Amino acid sequence: MSDQSLRSVLAAFEEAGELRRIHDPVSARFELSALLVAGEDGPALLFESVRCSELPVVGNVLASRERIAASLGTTVDGIGERMLTALAAPVAPDEVSAGACQEVVVEQPDLAILPVPWFFEHETGPYVTAGAIVARDPDGAAANLSIARLKPLGGSRAMAGIAPNHHLAALGRKAAARDETLPIAVTIGNHPAVLLASCLYLDLGADELEHAGALLGEPVRVVRTASGLAVPAECEIVLEGRLDLRETVPEGLVSEFHGMYEDYGRGAVVTFDRLTMRRDAIYQVIEPGRHREHLLLGGVAIAAGLTAELRRVVPAVMDVAVPEGGAGRLTAVVALEAGARAGSAQRAMFAAWASVALIRTVTIVDADVDPWDHEQVEWARTAHARPDRDLVIVPGGPADRAEPLEVRGRVAKLGIDATRKDADRTDHRVATPPPAALENARRRLADEGRP
Repeated sequence: MSDQSLRSVLAAFEEAGELRRIHDPVSARFELSALLVAGEDGPALLFESVRCSELPVVGNVLASRERIAASLGTTVDGIGERMLTALAAPVAPDEVSAGACQEVVVEQPDLAILPVPWFFEHETGPYVTAGAIVARDPDGAAANLSIARLKPLGGSRAMAGIAPNHHLAALGRKAAARDETLPIAVTIGNHPAVLLASCLYLDLGADELEHAGALLGEPVRVVRTASGLAVPAECEIVLEGRLDLRETVPEGLVSEFHGMYEDYGRGAVVTFDRLTMRRDAIYQVIEPGRHREHLLLGGVAIAAGLTAELRRVVPAVMDVAVPEGGAGRLTAVVALEAGARAGSAQRAMFAAWASVALIRTVTIVDADVDPWDHEQVEWARTAHARPDRDLVIVPGGPADRAEPLEVRGRVAKLGIDATRKDADRTDHRVATPPPAALENARRRLADEGRP
Protein backbone atom coordinates (compact mmCIF):
# COMPACT_ATOMS: atom_id res chain seq x y z
CA MET A 1 0.00 0.00 0.00
CA SER A 2 1.27 3.46 -0.85
CA ASP A 3 1.77 6.04 1.88
CA GLN A 4 -0.97 8.69 1.75
CA SER A 5 0.35 10.71 4.68
CA LEU A 6 1.69 14.23 4.94
CA ARG A 7 4.78 12.87 6.68
CA SER A 8 5.77 10.84 3.62
CA VAL A 9 5.76 14.06 1.60
CA LEU A 10 7.78 15.86 4.29
CA ALA A 11 10.36 13.06 4.25
CA ALA A 12 10.76 13.44 0.49
CA PHE A 13 11.05 17.21 0.85
CA GLU A 14 13.73 16.83 3.53
CA GLU A 15 15.74 14.50 1.34
CA ALA A 16 15.52 17.05 -1.50
CA GLY A 17 16.58 19.94 0.76
CA GLU A 18 13.06 21.39 0.76
CA LEU A 19 12.42 21.05 4.51
CA ARG A 20 14.19 22.91 7.29
CA ARG A 21 13.94 21.91 10.93
CA ILE A 22 13.75 24.61 13.60
CA HIS A 23 15.16 23.05 16.77
CA ASP A 24 14.91 25.91 19.27
CA PRO A 25 11.54 26.46 21.03
CA VAL A 26 9.18 28.97 19.45
CA SER A 27 6.05 30.67 20.73
CA ALA A 28 2.73 30.02 19.02
CA ARG A 29 1.82 33.66 19.65
CA PHE A 30 3.15 35.68 16.67
CA GLU A 31 6.67 34.18 16.67
CA LEU A 32 5.79 31.06 14.68
CA SER A 33 3.79 33.17 12.23
CA ALA A 34 6.65 35.64 11.82
CA LEU A 35 9.06 32.80 11.04
CA LEU A 36 6.72 31.42 8.39
CA VAL A 37 6.45 34.85 6.76
CA ALA A 38 10.19 35.50 6.89
CA GLY A 39 10.91 32.06 5.46
CA GLU A 40 8.19 31.70 2.83
CA ASP A 41 10.70 32.00 -0.04
CA GLY A 42 12.63 29.01 1.29
CA PRO A 43 11.92 25.42 2.24
CA ALA A 44 9.02 24.17 4.33
CA LEU A 45 9.56 24.73 8.07
CA LEU A 46 9.18 22.07 10.75
CA PHE A 47 9.11 23.49 14.27
CA GLU A 48 10.21 20.69 16.54
CA SER A 49 9.44 22.51 19.79
CA VAL A 50 6.47 24.83 20.33
CA ARG A 51 6.04 26.27 23.80
CA CYS A 52 3.03 25.00 25.77
CA SER A 53 2.48 22.05 23.43
CA GLU A 54 3.90 18.58 22.93
CA LEU A 55 3.21 18.59 19.20
CA PRO A 56 5.59 19.76 16.45
CA VAL A 57 4.24 22.16 13.84
CA VAL A 58 4.89 22.27 10.09
CA GLY A 59 4.11 25.14 7.73
CA ASN A 60 4.94 26.56 4.28
CA VAL A 61 4.59 23.00 2.96
CA LEU A 62 3.11 24.05 -0.39
CA ALA A 63 4.59 27.55 -0.62
CA SER A 64 6.03 26.90 -4.10
CA ARG A 65 4.64 25.43 -7.29
CA GLU A 66 7.70 23.16 -7.35
CA ARG A 67 6.70 21.55 -4.05
CA ILE A 68 3.07 21.27 -5.18
CA ALA A 69 4.27 19.45 -8.29
CA ALA A 70 6.60 17.18 -6.33
CA SER A 71 3.85 16.24 -3.88
CA LEU A 72 1.64 15.19 -6.80
CA GLY A 73 4.41 13.34 -8.60
CA THR A 74 4.47 15.65 -11.59
CA THR A 75 6.29 18.70 -12.98
CA VAL A 76 5.39 22.35 -12.55
CA ASP A 77 4.13 22.41 -16.14
CA GLY A 78 2.09 19.29 -15.43
CA ILE A 79 0.15 20.62 -12.43
CA GLY A 80 -2.70 22.02 -14.49
CA GLU A 81 -3.36 18.89 -16.51
CA ARG A 82 -3.05 16.76 -13.37
CA MET A 83 -5.72 18.86 -11.70
CA LEU A 84 -7.94 18.70 -14.80
CA THR A 85 -7.65 14.93 -14.92
CA ALA A 86 -8.65 14.77 -11.26
CA LEU A 87 -11.70 16.92 -11.98
CA ALA A 88 -12.76 14.73 -14.88
CA ALA A 89 -12.20 11.28 -13.35
CA PRO A 90 -12.98 11.14 -9.60
CA VAL A 91 -12.03 8.03 -7.64
CA ALA A 92 -14.29 6.89 -4.80
CA PRO A 93 -12.62 6.52 -1.36
CA ASP A 94 -11.78 3.10 0.08
CA GLU A 95 -13.08 2.55 3.61
CA VAL A 96 -10.72 0.71 5.94
CA SER A 97 -11.29 -0.61 9.45
CA ALA A 98 -8.54 1.34 11.20
CA GLY A 99 -6.34 4.33 10.53
CA ALA A 100 -3.30 6.00 12.04
CA CYS A 101 -5.34 9.14 12.74
CA GLN A 102 -7.25 7.23 15.43
CA GLU A 103 -4.33 5.82 17.43
CA VAL A 104 -5.04 8.25 20.29
CA VAL A 105 -8.56 9.19 21.39
CA VAL A 106 -9.38 12.19 23.61
CA GLU A 107 -12.97 12.68 24.71
CA GLN A 108 -14.28 16.21 25.38
CA PRO A 109 -10.97 17.75 24.24
CA ASP A 110 -9.62 21.11 25.29
CA LEU A 111 -8.36 22.73 22.09
CA ALA A 112 -5.54 24.30 24.10
CA ILE A 113 -3.64 20.99 23.75
CA LEU A 114 -3.07 21.90 20.09
CA PRO A 115 -0.34 24.41 19.14
CA VAL A 116 -2.74 26.72 17.30
CA PRO A 117 -0.85 29.87 16.25
CA TRP A 118 -1.96 33.44 16.82
CA PHE A 119 -0.91 34.83 13.44
CA PHE A 120 -1.49 38.57 13.16
CA GLU A 121 -1.37 41.58 15.43
CA HIS A 122 -4.96 42.81 15.15
CA GLU A 123 -6.75 39.46 15.04
CA THR A 124 -8.54 38.54 18.23
CA GLY A 125 -7.12 35.07 18.74
CA PRO A 126 -5.40 32.03 17.26
CA TYR A 127 -6.77 30.21 14.23
CA VAL A 128 -6.79 26.67 12.87
CA THR A 129 -5.97 27.33 9.21
CA ALA A 130 -5.13 23.94 7.64
CA GLY A 131 -8.24 22.09 8.75
CA ALA A 132 -9.98 20.29 5.87
CA ILE A 133 -13.54 19.91 7.11
CA VAL A 134 -15.65 16.87 6.26
CA ALA A 135 -19.44 17.21 6.41
CA ARG A 136 -22.41 15.43 4.91
CA ASP A 137 -25.65 16.72 3.43
CA PRO A 138 -28.42 16.25 6.02
CA ASP A 139 -30.74 15.24 3.14
CA GLY A 140 -28.55 12.43 1.84
CA ALA A 141 -25.19 10.71 1.65
CA ALA A 142 -23.37 13.39 -0.36
CA ALA A 143 -20.17 14.45 1.41
CA ASN A 144 -18.31 17.75 1.31
CA LEU A 145 -14.68 18.63 2.01
CA SER A 146 -13.67 22.26 2.41
CA ILE A 147 -11.40 24.58 4.37
CA ALA A 148 -12.76 27.14 6.82
CA ARG A 149 -10.93 29.00 9.55
CA LEU A 150 -11.61 28.02 13.15
CA LYS A 151 -10.91 30.25 16.13
CA PRO A 152 -10.75 28.42 19.50
CA LEU A 153 -13.04 30.04 22.07
CA GLY A 154 -11.87 28.11 25.10
CA GLY A 155 -12.38 24.50 26.08
CA SER A 156 -13.96 22.43 23.31
CA ARG A 157 -15.64 25.35 21.52
CA ALA A 158 -14.55 27.25 18.42
CA MET A 159 -15.94 29.81 16.01
CA ALA A 160 -16.15 28.80 12.33
CA GLY A 161 -15.57 31.51 9.75
CA ILE A 162 -17.58 30.34 6.74
CA ALA A 163 -18.58 32.47 3.75
CA PRO A 164 -22.36 32.31 3.25
CA ASN A 165 -22.01 30.98 -0.31
CA HIS A 166 -19.75 28.08 0.68
CA HIS A 167 -21.17 24.58 0.65
CA LEU A 168 -20.42 24.01 4.34
CA ALA A 169 -22.62 27.01 5.15
CA ALA A 170 -25.39 25.62 2.94
CA LEU A 171 -25.26 22.28 4.76
CA GLY A 172 -25.22 24.05 8.11
CA ARG A 173 -28.31 26.05 7.14
CA LYS A 174 -30.14 22.85 6.20
CA ALA A 175 -29.40 21.39 9.62
CA ALA A 176 -30.38 24.62 11.40
CA ALA A 177 -33.69 24.70 9.50
CA ARG A 178 -34.46 21.37 11.16
CA ASP A 179 -33.42 22.77 14.51
CA GLU A 180 -30.36 20.48 14.41
CA THR A 181 -26.61 20.78 14.45
CA LEU A 182 -24.37 19.54 11.62
CA PRO A 183 -21.80 16.84 12.42
CA ILE A 184 -18.37 17.80 11.07
CA ALA A 185 -14.82 16.44 11.27
CA VAL A 186 -11.85 18.77 11.00
CA THR A 187 -8.88 16.88 9.55
CA ILE A 188 -5.44 18.39 10.12
CA GLY A 189 -2.14 17.28 8.62
CA ASN A 190 -3.38 15.95 5.28
CA HIS A 191 -1.56 14.80 2.18
CA PRO A 192 -1.32 17.77 -0.24
CA ALA A 193 -3.71 16.03 -2.64
CA VAL A 194 -6.43 16.26 0.02
CA LEU A 195 -5.72 19.93 0.74
CA LEU A 196 -5.77 20.85 -2.96
CA ALA A 197 -9.00 18.93 -3.52
CA SER A 198 -10.62 20.72 -0.59
CA CYS A 199 -10.03 24.05 -2.41
CA LEU A 200 -11.71 23.01 -5.67
CA TYR A 201 -14.85 24.84 -6.77
CA LEU A 202 -17.31 21.99 -7.35
CA ASP A 203 -21.07 21.66 -7.46
CA LEU A 204 -22.81 21.02 -4.17
CA GLY A 205 -23.03 17.25 -3.78
CA ALA A 206 -19.70 16.48 -5.43
CA ASP A 207 -17.29 14.80 -2.99
CA GLU A 208 -13.88 16.46 -3.02
CA LEU A 209 -12.32 13.34 -1.47
CA GLU A 210 -13.04 11.55 -4.75
CA HIS A 211 -11.00 14.17 -6.61
CA ALA A 212 -8.26 13.84 -4.00
CA GLY A 213 -8.16 10.16 -4.92
CA ALA A 214 -7.76 11.07 -8.57
CA LEU A 215 -4.85 13.36 -7.65
CA LEU A 216 -3.25 10.52 -5.69
CA GLY A 217 -3.88 8.04 -8.47
CA GLU A 218 -5.70 5.69 -6.10
CA PRO A 219 -8.65 5.80 -3.67
CA VAL A 220 -8.15 7.83 -0.51
CA ARG A 221 -8.27 5.38 2.39
CA VAL A 222 -10.84 6.58 4.90
CA VAL A 223 -12.05 5.61 8.37
CA ARG A 224 -15.32 6.51 10.06
CA THR A 225 -15.67 8.96 12.90
CA ALA A 226 -18.04 8.35 15.80
CA SER A 227 -20.73 10.25 13.88
CA GLY A 228 -20.14 8.22 10.72
CA LEU A 229 -18.16 10.72 8.63
CA ALA A 230 -15.42 9.36 6.37
CA VAL A 231 -12.04 11.02 7.05
CA PRO A 232 -8.58 10.38 5.54
CA ALA A 233 -7.17 7.46 7.51
CA GLU A 234 -3.58 8.71 7.33
CA CYS A 235 -4.05 12.34 8.32
CA GLU A 236 -2.47 13.51 11.57
CA ILE A 237 -5.36 14.84 13.70
CA VAL A 238 -9.17 14.74 13.56
CA LEU A 239 -11.48 16.99 15.56
CA GLU A 240 -15.05 15.62 15.72
CA GLY A 241 -17.80 18.05 16.54
CA ARG A 242 -21.06 19.73 15.63
CA LEU A 243 -21.57 23.00 13.79
CA ASP A 244 -24.49 25.10 15.01
CA LEU A 245 -25.51 28.02 12.80
CA ARG A 246 -28.16 28.96 15.36
CA GLU A 247 -25.47 29.99 17.85
CA THR A 248 -23.09 32.73 16.79
CA VAL A 249 -20.35 34.86 18.34
CA PRO A 250 -18.62 38.03 17.10
CA GLU A 251 -15.34 37.33 15.34
CA GLY A 252 -13.60 40.70 15.18
CA LEU A 253 -10.94 41.55 12.63
CA VAL A 254 -9.59 38.66 10.59
CA SER A 255 -6.96 38.57 7.85
CA GLU A 256 -8.08 37.86 4.30
CA PHE A 257 -6.26 36.60 1.20
CA HIS A 258 -5.78 40.15 -0.13
CA GLY A 259 -3.56 40.89 2.85
CA MET A 260 -5.83 43.24 4.78
CA TYR A 261 -8.26 42.78 7.65
CA GLU A 262 -12.00 42.25 7.27
CA ASP A 263 -14.78 42.30 9.83
CA TYR A 264 -17.41 39.77 8.82
CA GLY A 265 -19.46 40.15 11.97
CA ARG A 266 -20.53 36.96 13.68
CA GLY A 267 -19.52 33.36 13.08
CA ALA A 268 -21.16 30.05 13.93
CA VAL A 269 -20.10 27.98 16.94
CA VAL A 270 -18.62 24.49 16.75
CA THR A 271 -18.47 22.24 19.81
CA PHE A 272 -16.01 19.35 19.67
CA ASP A 273 -16.67 16.20 21.64
CA ARG A 274 -13.81 14.04 20.40
CA LEU A 275 -10.24 14.35 19.19
CA THR A 276 -8.26 11.53 17.59
CA MET A 277 -4.69 11.63 16.35
CA ARG A 278 -1.50 9.75 15.66
CA ARG A 279 0.72 8.97 18.65
CA ASP A 280 3.41 11.24 17.18
CA ALA A 281 1.08 13.69 15.46
CA ILE A 282 2.34 16.71 13.52
CA TYR A 283 0.18 19.82 13.57
CA GLN A 284 0.00 21.57 10.19
CA VAL A 285 -0.60 25.28 9.62
CA ILE A 286 -1.14 27.43 6.55
CA GLU A 287 0.03 31.02 6.98
CA PRO A 288 -3.16 32.99 6.21
CA GLY A 289 -3.50 36.41 4.63
CA ARG A 290 -1.57 37.35 1.49
CA HIS A 291 1.11 34.73 1.91
CA ARG A 292 2.34 32.27 -0.62
CA GLU A 293 0.96 28.90 0.50
CA HIS A 294 -2.49 30.38 1.12
CA LEU A 295 -2.47 32.04 -2.31
CA LEU A 296 -1.13 29.03 -4.21
CA LEU A 297 -3.61 26.57 -2.71
CA GLY A 298 -6.49 28.75 -3.85
CA GLY A 299 -4.96 29.82 -7.14
CA VAL A 300 -4.00 26.35 -8.38
CA ALA A 301 -7.41 24.89 -7.49
CA ILE A 302 -9.43 27.78 -8.93
CA ALA A 303 -7.34 27.75 -12.11
CA ALA A 304 -8.13 24.07 -12.68
CA GLY A 305 -11.85 24.60 -12.34
CA LEU A 306 -11.73 27.67 -14.55
CA THR A 307 -9.82 25.80 -17.25
CA ALA A 308 -12.42 23.04 -17.34
CA GLU A 309 -15.32 25.51 -17.42
CA LEU A 310 -13.79 27.86 -20.00
CA ARG A 311 -12.89 25.01 -22.37
CA ARG A 312 -16.56 24.07 -22.48
CA VAL A 313 -17.44 27.60 -23.60
CA VAL A 314 -14.32 28.46 -25.63
CA PRO A 315 -12.59 25.34 -27.00
CA ALA A 316 -9.53 27.44 -27.93
CA VAL A 317 -8.60 27.84 -24.24
CA MET A 318 -5.23 26.17 -23.66
CA ASP A 319 -4.37 27.10 -20.08
CA VAL A 320 -5.54 29.30 -17.21
CA ALA A 321 -3.56 30.81 -14.34
CA VAL A 322 -4.83 32.45 -11.16
CA PRO A 323 -1.46 33.83 -10.02
CA GLU A 324 -0.18 35.05 -6.68
CA GLY A 325 0.03 38.63 -7.97
CA GLY A 326 -3.76 38.72 -7.94
CA ALA A 327 -3.82 37.18 -4.46
CA GLY A 328 -4.59 33.76 -5.95
CA ARG A 329 -8.24 34.77 -6.29
CA LEU A 330 -8.82 38.10 -8.06
CA THR A 331 -6.92 37.82 -11.36
CA ALA A 332 -7.06 35.22 -14.13
CA VAL A 333 -4.82 34.88 -17.17
CA VAL A 334 -6.19 32.80 -20.05
CA ALA A 335 -4.03 31.48 -22.89
CA LEU A 336 -5.75 30.93 -26.25
CA GLU A 337 -4.46 28.77 -29.08
CA ALA A 338 -3.39 30.39 -32.34
CA GLY A 339 -6.18 30.96 -34.81
CA ALA A 340 -8.94 31.19 -32.22
CA ARG A 341 -12.24 32.41 -33.63
CA ALA A 342 -12.93 36.14 -33.53
CA GLY A 343 -14.54 37.08 -30.24
CA SER A 344 -13.00 34.17 -28.32
CA ALA A 345 -11.10 36.52 -26.00
CA GLN A 346 -14.25 38.37 -24.96
CA ARG A 347 -16.22 35.13 -24.56
CA ALA A 348 -13.48 33.76 -22.29
CA MET A 349 -13.56 36.92 -20.17
CA PHE A 350 -17.30 36.74 -19.54
CA ALA A 351 -17.17 32.99 -18.92
CA ALA A 352 -14.49 33.53 -16.26
CA TRP A 353 -16.51 36.23 -14.52
CA ALA A 354 -19.64 34.08 -14.62
CA SER A 355 -17.79 31.05 -13.23
CA VAL A 356 -15.95 32.66 -10.29
CA ALA A 357 -17.36 35.82 -8.71
CA LEU A 358 -14.00 36.60 -7.11
CA ILE A 359 -12.29 37.06 -10.48
CA ARG A 360 -12.10 40.78 -11.19
CA THR A 361 -9.43 41.11 -13.90
CA VAL A 362 -9.04 38.72 -16.85
CA THR A 363 -6.11 38.96 -19.26
CA ILE A 364 -6.17 36.96 -22.49
CA VAL A 365 -2.80 35.98 -24.01
CA ASP A 366 -1.54 33.81 -26.84
CA ALA A 367 -0.64 30.17 -26.24
CA ASP A 368 3.12 30.86 -26.43
CA VAL A 369 2.83 32.99 -23.27
CA ASP A 370 3.06 31.18 -19.92
CA PRO A 371 0.02 32.52 -18.03
CA TRP A 372 1.75 31.83 -14.68
CA ASP A 373 4.78 33.95 -15.65
CA HIS A 374 4.10 37.56 -14.64
CA GLU A 375 6.91 38.95 -16.79
CA GLN A 376 5.63 37.22 -19.93
CA VAL A 377 2.04 38.30 -19.25
CA GLU A 378 3.07 41.90 -18.61
CA TRP A 379 5.04 41.93 -21.86
CA ALA A 380 2.02 40.60 -23.76
CA ARG A 381 -0.07 43.45 -22.35
CA THR A 382 2.64 45.92 -23.32
CA ALA A 383 3.17 44.57 -26.83
CA HIS A 384 -0.35 43.67 -27.93
CA ALA A 385 -3.06 45.45 -25.87
CA ARG A 386 -4.18 48.89 -27.09
CA PRO A 387 -6.13 50.72 -24.37
CA ASP A 388 -8.58 52.21 -26.90
CA ARG A 389 -9.36 48.83 -28.45
CA ASP A 390 -8.56 45.92 -26.17
CA LEU A 391 -9.99 46.81 -22.75
CA VAL A 392 -13.40 45.58 -21.62
CA ILE A 393 -14.90 47.25 -18.55
CA VAL A 394 -18.03 45.82 -16.94
CA PRO A 395 -19.35 48.20 -14.28
CA GLY A 396 -21.20 46.80 -11.31
CA GLY A 397 -20.33 43.13 -11.65
CA PRO A 398 -21.19 40.74 -8.78
CA ALA A 399 -18.59 40.63 -6.02
CA ASP A 400 -17.75 38.15 -3.29
CA ARG A 401 -17.76 39.49 0.28
CA ALA A 402 -13.96 39.05 0.37
CA GLU A 403 -13.45 41.38 -2.60
CA PRO A 404 -11.37 44.30 -1.23
CA LEU A 405 -13.05 46.90 -3.51
CA GLU A 406 -16.60 45.58 -3.11
CA VAL A 407 -19.37 48.14 -2.52
CA ARG A 408 -22.84 46.76 -1.74
CA GLY A 409 -21.98 43.44 -3.38
CA ARG A 410 -20.71 44.97 -6.63
CA VAL A 411 -17.37 45.76 -8.25
CA ALA A 412 -16.30 46.72 -11.78
CA LYS A 413 -14.62 44.00 -13.86
CA LEU A 414 -11.72 44.53 -16.27
CA GLY A 415 -10.80 42.42 -19.30
CA ILE A 416 -7.56 42.90 -21.27
CA ASP A 417 -7.14 41.29 -24.68
CA ALA A 418 -3.35 40.93 -24.92
CA THR A 419 -3.33 38.60 -27.93
CA ARG A 420 -1.70 39.45 -31.27
CA LYS A 421 -4.06 41.07 -33.79
CA ASP A 422 -3.97 40.83 -37.58
CA ALA A 423 -4.54 44.60 -37.74
CA ASP A 424 -1.31 45.29 -35.88
CA ARG A 425 2.18 45.46 -37.37
CA THR A 426 3.26 42.32 -39.16
CA ASP A 427 6.95 43.24 -39.37
CA HIS A 428 7.59 42.67 -35.67
CA ARG A 429 9.98 39.77 -35.16
CA VAL A 430 11.81 38.72 -32.02
CA ALA A 431 15.43 39.89 -32.12
CA THR A 432 17.63 36.91 -31.30
CA PRO A 433 20.81 35.17 -32.45
CA PRO A 434 20.30 32.38 -35.00
CA PRO A 435 18.71 29.27 -33.43
CA ALA A 436 21.75 27.10 -34.16
CA ALA A 437 24.07 29.60 -32.46
CA LEU A 438 21.78 29.73 -29.40
CA GLU A 439 21.65 25.96 -29.13
CA ASN A 440 25.43 25.70 -29.37
CA ALA A 441 25.82 28.40 -26.71
CA ARG A 442 23.47 26.61 -24.30
CA ARG A 443 25.26 23.32 -24.87
CA ARG A 444 28.65 24.94 -24.26
CA LEU A 445 27.53 26.59 -21.03
CA ALA A 446 26.03 23.32 -19.83
CA ASP A 447 29.26 21.42 -20.61
CA GLU A 448 31.44 24.00 -18.84
CA GLY A 449 29.21 23.76 -15.76
CA ARG A 450 29.81 20.03 -15.37
CA PRO A 451 32.52 18.89 -12.93
